[in-house]
Amino acid sequence: MLKYIIKRVIAAVLTIWVLITIVFFLVRLMPGTPFTSAKLTPEVAANMEAYYGFDKPLIVQYLVYMGNLLQGNFGYSMKFTNRTVNDIIGETFPFSADLGIRALVLAVSIGLVLGIISARNRGKKLDFFCVIIAVLGTSIPDFIMGAVLQYLFGIRWGLLPVAKYEGIEYTILPACALAFYTLASVSRIMRASMLEVTQQDYIKTARSKGVSDLRVTYKHQIRNAIMPVMTVLGPTVASVLTGTFVLESIFAIPGMGKYYVESVSNNDYSMVLGMTIFYGIFLVTCNLIVDILYGVADPRVRIGKR
Repeated sequence: MLKYIIKRVIAAVLTIWVLITIVFFLVRLMPGTPFTSAKLTPEVAANMEAYYGFDKPLIVQYLVYMGNLLQGNFGYSMKFTNRTVNDIIGETFPFSADLGIRALVLAVSIGLVLGIISARNRGKKLDFFCVIIAVLGTSIPDFIMGAVLQYLFGIRWGLLPVAKYEGIEYTILPACALAFYTLASVSRIMRASMLEVTQQDYIKTARSKGVSDLRVTYKHQIRNAIMPVMTVLGPTVASVLTGTFVLESIFAIPGMGKYYVESVSNNDYSMVLGMTIFYGIFLVTCNLIVDILYGVADPRVRIGKR
């Protein structure tokens, strides 16, 4: 098990390094500079570029940035005066994470239940209903779902606040909108996995021994069918916990989305790099945790990786 974990950690570290390198050079290929839209004189712009080290060779800039990154320093924003990228991420990520946790709990719990119900009622009306939800969830973007929920529950019926993030009632609509796609995906995967497990010999053996259908479902089918769901939880957790940029804008949530979108349009290299790398590290870490948990839950994974 230790060897398996070490190999996964090394792979994760290499993935993060490749990600940082690619993102660094791609950002430098963006048209213009962070000072293009500031209407500065050529002399002032040249001084600003020298101050931030843009006058140095690209490889030197990369090595300096990597040195700062190893110390946990994402640098200063080039558009938000006297504010570091670390500070902005520290202020905004809790809002995105709070929304994501609510959406994740909602999506996984309801998605698993719908998948189980759908599989147990294959070909019946309940199965059809659950499949329709799964199809709609994977087809409708979260920002469209958010706009629909705002109109119905906020404007038309006046049951919930339309925007802002000032209390529990403000989190219901954005959490539901963010959870809908994940809910549908989990439901679809769980249904397919449950139907596959149903055909296994140990399920048929258990039923032939007179084990009750309910006991077979909860003790044998669910335990084995949930494994494929675990494989998608890594990227799912990362994407949900960091929120979605458009959805945060629609509901006026003070999360990472606002700053990320503005930094891209303003060529704020430090912000684009910092937030992209933060998201990438978060995604890789979530995948690493899921890989380790998957290895713990299923010894065949560890054996296959040797």
